[in-house]
Amino acid sequence: MGETPRDYATGIFGTLHGRLGALAAGVDFRSVYYQDILKPNQETVWAKVNSATKLHYDDLRRFLLFGFGDAAGLENRKEIDGSVYELAQAAIARQLLGVYRNAPGSAVVFLAQSLGCQVLSSYMYDAQKALAGLPVLAGIWKDVDAWSLRTLGHRLTADERRFLAGASCTAFVTTGCNIPIFVAAHRTMDIKPIARPTPGFEWINIYDPDDALGWPLQPLSPEYAALVDDRAINAGQGMVNWILKSWNPMSHTAYWGDAQVIAVVEQMLEQAVG
Repeated sequence: MGETPRDYATGIFGTLHGRLGALAAGVDFRSVYYQDILKPNQETVWAKVNSATKLHYDDLRRFLLFGFGDAAGLENRKEIDGSVYELAQAAIARQLLGVYRNAPGSAVVFLAQSLGCQVLSSYMYDAQKALAGLPVLAGIWKDVDAWSLRTLGHRLTADERRFLAGASCTAFVTTGCNIPIFVAAHRTMDIKPIARPTPGFEWINIYDPDDALGWPLQPLSPEYAALVDDRAINAGQGMVNWILKSWNPMSHTAYWGDAQVIAVVEQMLEQAVG
């Protein structure tokens, strides 16, 4: 969410690789990037507004413009072909297909931050509906065969389709998750999470109570309460980080450097590889 560099996951991947030791050879670390779909328009808006009137709090304004611009862009007219919603889902599918082609029997561990939690949850929810033969109104799963023919040049096999739908996902770790913002307008009966994709599946949702963009998920509905393990932490430990981040909303950017988050992801990967 916001101005995200293409190498945003390099740090946590490097840390996990080192901690896993010999097991790291069995992990295919991949990141999904869709900021390039959204950033050009956001930069245009920023340039127009900022050149017309000198604004204060540039960093905060850019965060709000790029961050909430991402959220709005992903939801705007998402049902049309070629929407940002569809393109973001395609970015996820391409990375999963790359994993499948290298190692078809792989267990998948998803790690998502901020808006990425909503994007990935929606992707899996749509995929599960499609595999169940239910209508999907937006994204690649509206007609995954048409999407694969158009973008990949071939139809997906049944096994590829299941893998791309997250059917071998064993864990989902979310940090700074803002799914509640997206479901706040829904009736309680309509607030439902993804189905458990594998028998031992774990969804661990890590949030900092000081992070206004990170929320618990269990209170949303009985289904979320049964599926998700909410864990509150103080993101950004260490004296400097404590002063700058741990007590205020900037903790939203501190999760992936936090020892507790690293330990959870490491455990999920060890279980998946083992």
